[in-house]
This record gives sequence, C-alpha cells and structure tokens, in this order.
Amino acid sequence: MFVMSLWERSRIIAVVAVSALFVPAVPAFAAEVEQVVNGGFDGTADPFWSSSGPFTLTGGRACVDVPGGTVNKWDVAVGQNDIDLVAGETYRFSFDAGGDAGKVVRAIVGLGADPYTTYFEQSPALGEFQHYSWTFTAPADTAIGQVAFQLGGSPDPWNFCVDNVSLVGGVPPEVYVPDTGPRVRVNQVAYLPDGPKAATVVTSATTPVPWQLANAAGKVVARGTTTPRGVDVSSGQNVQTIDFSRYTKRGTGYTLTADGETSRPFDIDAKAYDKLRTDALKFYYTQRSGIEIRDDLRPGYGRPAGHVDVAPNQGDGAVPCQPGVCDYTLNVRGGWYDAGDHGKYVVNGGISVWEVLSAYETFSALRKVDLNIPESGNRTPDVLDEARWELDFLMSMQVPAGKPYAGMAHHKIHDQAWTGLPLLPHLDPQRRELHPVSTAATLNLAASAAQAARVYKKYDRAFAARALAAARTAYAAAKANPVKLAPESDGVGGGAYNDTKVTDDFYWAAAELFITTGEKQYQADVLSSPEHTADVFGAGAFDWASTAAAGRLDLALVPNRLPGLAAVKASVVRGAEKYLAIQRQQPYGVPYAPANNAWDWGSNSIILNNMVVLAAGYEITGRSVYRNAVLTGLDYMFGRNALNQSYVTGYGEVSSHNQHSRWYARQLDPALPNPPVGTLAGGPNSSIQDPYAQSKLTGCVAQFCYIDDIQSWSTNELTINWNAPLAWISAFVAS
Repeated sequence: MFVMSLWERSRIIAVVAVSALFVPAVPAFAAEVEQVVNGGFDGTADPFWSSSGPFTLTGGRACVDVPGGTVNKWDVAVGQNDIDLVAGETYRFSFDAGGDAGKVVRAIVGLGADPYTTYFEQSPALGEFQHYSWTFTAPADTAIGQVAFQLGGSPDPWNFCVDNVSLVGGVPPEVYVPDTGPRVRVNQVAYLPDGPKAATVVTSATTPVPWQLANAAGKVVARGTTTPRGVDVSSGQNVQTIDFSRYTKRGTGYTLTADGETSRPFDIDAKAYDKLRTDALKFYYTQRSGIEIRDDLRPGYGRPAGHVDVAPNQGDGAVPCQPGVCDYTLNVRGGWYDAGDHGKYVVNGGISVWEVLSAYETFSALRKVDLNIPESGNRTPDVLDEARWELDFLMSMQVPAGKPYAGMAHHKIHDQAWTGLPLLPHLDPQRRELHPVSTAATLNLAASAAQAARVYKKYDRAFAARALAAARTAYAAAKANPVKLAPESDGVGGGAYNDTKVTDDFYWAAAELFITTGEKQYQADVLSSPEHTADVFGAGAFDWASTAAAGRLDLALVPNRLPGLAAVKASVVRGAEKYLAIQRQQPYGVPYAPANNAWDWGSNSIILNNMVVLAAGYEITGRSVYRNAVLTGLDYMFGRNALNQSYVTGYGEVSSHNQHSRWYARQLDPALPNPPVGTLAGGPNSSIQDPYAQSKLTGCVAQFCYIDDIQSWSTNELTINWNAPLAWISAFVAS
C-alpha cells in the first residue's frame, strides 16, 4: 500500500500518471458526498479494519496499540475499504488524530487491492489530538478505494487514536499559491565582482522602471532603469531585467529595489562558491552504502552501515539474481545509494562518476579539496577516494568469467519491493536482487572504468590496471551483446532506467578507452560511430540515458591524438553557442528551453549539464562570453527564478530542504535530518507524476511545476547524478 518513489521509474507508469493530469473538470454544482462510513466511530469501529488487533473506543475515538519492532509503515495499519472514487473529482480528506509525541502516521487514499496505488498521502508527526485536512483530485475511477492509516516502522510500541475520518467528494479544488516573496528575483548567494550581475523583476509595467542597489547599511550605491522583456514563456510572468554588472565592489547584504519591491539580500564575492565546491562533493559521503557514516565527520548525519548483512537487512554481501536470471550471487556492497531510496544503478552510477572525475581532470584545484571523509589524509585526493567508493561497486556488478554474459554488467540492484518513507538504510528489511545485464550498464562500466584507469594511475597503479582490465572486458562483452536492453517493465522496487538507444553509450565508452590507451581499435570505433559527427547537444546536453556528449566533451578537453580533433572541439563550441543563444532569449537567464515548454524530470540537472557545455566552450576558446553565461545560469539555481528560491539546500535566504529521501526525512520525523548543505533538488517538472504534486500543481506553467515537499518525488528528489553537475560547475566557478 504505497506509491513508487524513485527519481526515474518506468515510462509506462509515467505515461499513465501524466495522462491522469488531463481529466475533465468537475461541474461547479457537484454535490458534496461523504465516502467514509461511520467515520465518527459511533458505538462501533465497523466497517474499519485493523491489522494491529481490535480497536478500543474511548471518548468517541478509535484507538489501537501499535506494536514495536516493525520496519515498514504498512506493517501496521487501520483503514476502511470499498471507497468510491471518481476520476477528476476533488475530495477533502480530513480526520482528527493523536498519538505518542513524534510518531508519524502515513495517511493515504488509494487503491484497496493490488497494486495498492496511492492517490494521495500525507505523513503528519503526531502529538496532542488535532484536526488535519487536505484536498486532492482523484486520478482514477474505482469502487475499491481505501482510506488507511499506516502506523508501522517504530522500534517501540505506541498508541494511536483517530476520530471524524472523512472523505468528501465534490468539494471545490483548493488553489495552491506558492509564496514567492518579493517580486525582485536575485541570486541569493552571490555575484562575482568581475562577472555579470542581473536580476529579474516581476511587474505589470511595460515600460522601464527605475532600480536602486543598496549596501548592507542601506546606502544606495548604484541606480539605473530596467529593460522590459515582456511575458516570459517559462513562467507566464511579465518581467523586466535589472543589469548592475558595472558595480564591482565586494560586500555582503546588498539588496535591489524596483517597482516598489526590495529583493532578498545577496553578496558580491569572488570566493563565494569555494564552499559550494566542497559541499556539492560532500553530498556523496552520506549517500554511501556499506559503511558507517561517522557523526564526527558529518555531524547530524551519523548512521550505521546499510546493507552489510546485519539484520534486519538482508544485505549486499551475497545478492542473488531475480528468479531465472542467474545461478550465482555477487558481493555488491558499497557504492552510493542512487537517490532517495536504497537502490544502486550502474547507468546512473556511471554517468555520476564520470562527471565527478571529469571535474577532477579539468580543474586541478580539486586535488587539494578536503572533504573530511574516512580516507582523508592518505596520498590520494579526497575527490578520488570518494569516487572510488562507487567505482569499486560498479566493477563488482560485472558478471564473473565462465558465466553466461561474462564481462557484462548487471543493470541494477535494489529491493524486491518498494519501501516507504522514512526508512534508514540499515533498517531496510527487503530482499535484495540483481537484475538482468544490459548493454547500457556494461558500457557505463566500460567508460567510467577506462576513465578511472588514467586518473588513478598516479596514485594506485594496481587499481588503475584493474579498472582498465574491467573496462576492456566490459567493452568487448557489450560488442558481443549489443542489444541487451533493460526492460521498460522492470520498475518494481526500483526504477527501470530503461534505454532503447545505446549507440551513444558505445561512442562514450570507445572515446574513454581511446583517450586512456591511444589504441587503434578504439580510435576506429570512435571515428566510425554515427554519434561522432551528429549534433549531440539537444535541449539537454547529456544525462544517464544520453551519454554521447560525455564522450565528445572528454575528447575535446582531455589531451589525446584523435584525428580531426579540431572538428571535435569546434562541435563543442557550437553546442555552447546553441545554449548561449537559448539563454539570451530567456528573461530568467536559463540556458534551457524544451519543446512545448514541457520541463523535464530533473530539469535543474539538465540546466547544469548545459552549463557544463558552456564552460567547456570557455575552456576551449577562452572567450569570456561562455564564462559569463555559466555565471548567469547559476543565478537561476540560487533564486533568480519564478519561485524566488534557491534549489540548493543551505544556500540562499530560502532554499530547498525537504527533498524526497528515506533518511533525510526531517519533514516526516523530527529525529532525522534535512538533506546536507549542498544538495540539489530535482526542480520543475511539467509532468508532475506524483500524487502530492498533482494535488497542488495541476495546470502549472513550467517553472511553477515544483514544490519543496518530501512527498513530491517527481519534482523534489535528490540523486547522485544531479549533484554531479553541481559539483562540476561549482569547481569551474571556484577556479
């Protein structure tokens, strides 16, 4: 009785969820109808059921004793079945509840039979008896709906009481209006003294309006007039631009005033992003699987090692395949948890490691960054120690010699079934399974391991040799099995991460192997690939499913002797020009304009990856126009956007801090932390696939398709591959 909640899930599910958004409007005259029977518990609890023993009726309330020692929320539940729901109708779900202080109840409305799809959920922390109420729109018709309160997951017993349970249909939709603060939108962190400085003011004015820049003491230090930009398509707002680039004095607490509004404060500081460079990389330590996270190294984030074969974990030390897939087990301990769940995915791990190592290869200053991790103080740079934690896992996913598909990589490893929130990794009780091999996963392993072979050679020749051997073996295995695709339907317990096109992965792997070895066989594969001369820089430059640009960028930036290298570099510069032209057309300065204004899942990472291409243009040409474009794009991330908020936890006056995660879950359990400082939120997603976002954001325009709530996995998840471009770009800016 739960909903899937990983960053990327099967596209079948996504399509169904998206289609559910476009439902007919409920007539204004629809009568309000109560769907719950006996929600006031008048003399009896019937027809409510309980998996926790009988109800006790006390003072008109129904109470149950919740046993301790359970792990999942749904291990203990009370509820009522046979609830009628009508697609497109708005419902008010309300109840009075109380319980032991700090205990969290997962209140849901959903399907009362397999697959127990959740249509709406909330997870309030209980205490004194109080009233709760929300509205949502049902995405489907059913006569077998369910109202339930999931109570499990506590190590100790507690008492839960509920009354006045109600689900009323035909109510007016609740209009969600985000608090966007002052209409002057700025980079709430900092502008560089010698960089571009622009802000956006939302206004009804169509002619220029005056603006003033004030320092922390309130003294006006610069003034000018705005530039009207008309209606911004990505937000639907009429906006004007404030350009104060000429002001270069360092300082803190600056504000901009225009059209009667004053911005949130910001700094002008050349060193403002040095800390971000460290924080964006520190994110990975607390994503580690298979090791204790030490509280002395990450105060507030300490936890036992997850998935190391200590109960209730079933562990990653000897993981079997799904039934019928293989006859062996693998030790796949370690690696990074992919996102807000406990799964580990080779295709997402590969692109994440590549981008972290790409930053290391491009910016020498990363060699000296202190991440304060267990390996700190050895002779290897911290960033390489952290990346190796994932690389060792990636290589452990390779099929052993002598077995079918030897040398290929299993696509992923995760729980047999979905788990709920919150759930610390060491408390996950689910059986773990290896999923079938895939060509894409095998080539991700080949590419990242080949890159590692050259990067780590200076520090650990044995590891570098092992990585190169794994890369060669994987590449050969992929060529022998070029169309082993991850099935679209494999989305139970973890995301499918299916990908029907692998020519890009072949190109990327061949490029990395060639750069590392210089061998003719890999050179030939690079030059003969259709990706080599294609325009690989689309609306989004690259991600886990589109990797050709990763190969192109490394060929352009890492020294090698590929014939026609000038043309490769020129193609990257053309890509930078494309994103520069897009950015200039966007009043909010974002280098992203997807078709039909339909913003993608993880749009923030797409924007940052496009900025990587802009930065590469600067690295190749030295032209400041590309550097300035990166800095302007960074403004969007830190508050110069329609919602007037930073998407990086702990950066800016108002920042995302309730990202979807099972262990950074303070919103659900006050005993748990928010995500670490430097964690990137997914960002606006026009498809709003999760029920919570649908209840708040249906009909949203692009930039407004985001909500900072832990329930919104489609707009607000965190992932290893989203923090990777944040680390890359912050390293560029800090350099």
